[in-house]
Amino acid sequence: MSNLPDVVIWSIPAFALLTVVEIILVRLHPDEEDAGYEAKDAATSVSMGLGSLFFGFLWKFQDVAIYGVVYELTPLRVPLLWWTLPLLLLAQDFLSYWSHRSHHVIRILWACHVVHHSSRKFNLTTALRQPWMTFTVGFFFLPMVAVGVHPAVLAFCNSLNLAYQFWVHTERIDKMPRWFEFVFNTPSHHRVHHASQGSYLDRNYGGVLIIWDRLFGSFVAETERPVYGLTKNIRTYNPLKVASHEYMAIAKDIKLARSWSERVGRVFRDPGWQPQNGTPVPVSAAPVAKEPAK
Repeated sequence: MSNLPDVVIWSIPAFALLTVVEIILVRLHPDEEDAGYEAKDAATSVSMGLGSLFFGFLWKFQDVAIYGVVYELTPLRVPLLWWTLPLLLLAQDFLSYWSHRSHHVIRILWACHVVHHSSRKFNLTTALRQPWMTFTVGFFFLPMVAVGVHPAVLAFCNSLNLAYQFWVHTERIDKMPRWFEFVFNTPSHHRVHHASQGSYLDRNYGGVLIIWDRLFGSFVAETERPVYGLTKNIRTYNPLKVASHEYMAIAKDIKLARSWSERVGRVFRDPGWQPQNGTPVPVSAAPVAKEPAK
């Protein structure tokens, strides 16, 4: 099992080539309203991606330890066969949907994921803008290990899922064939996910498949042009600030909170939560959910 490849690492040359192609297309066929490229923004996204490889390696020690214990304790075993792999990928994508959705609606989890939404541009480098504090993600996939999926197989499925999502971060592709748009996550669906306006907030969490959003009421089709970024943008290109700004905002909110119930709410409620007593809310980069996910 240990010889299964990390698809993300092996895909880096393809990521680089596709990014160069997209930059050329943007220059040759500019769109007045295109989010396009900005040198500082793209450099920040690439820096965040490189940092995520380093910190992701560190967090793997945590996941390997926890997964290893759970895998040894369960008497179940799921073999990696030609017919089990599609089922494993389906299960991983299902859990990925709930992980992604949870990281939007619980503030301490959002503090990790907000990094990926912090760019006001939408291009292939945005896909590289990954968080560094991903220690919360691995717990969502424990059910697969608990039913006997080897941790290395889970890691392989995770890397396939993440690699797929690279190409959906572009405005160069309008719509895919109708049947494809119905089943799979596409650039159109993911543009909605990265938008910061009204009805687009907290929608389209799917990784590979968009059917989970259709089933669980979080799907919205792209109609108006998205406005990318956060409802309160952070206006910085410093990777350290991009990685930590929401954690700092949470700490500030906790310090100014007037009760323990408010402190708990600042950490575990949705990012736009405010106490009913009208306590002033310090400015943070967390989006205010205008319409919560159903």
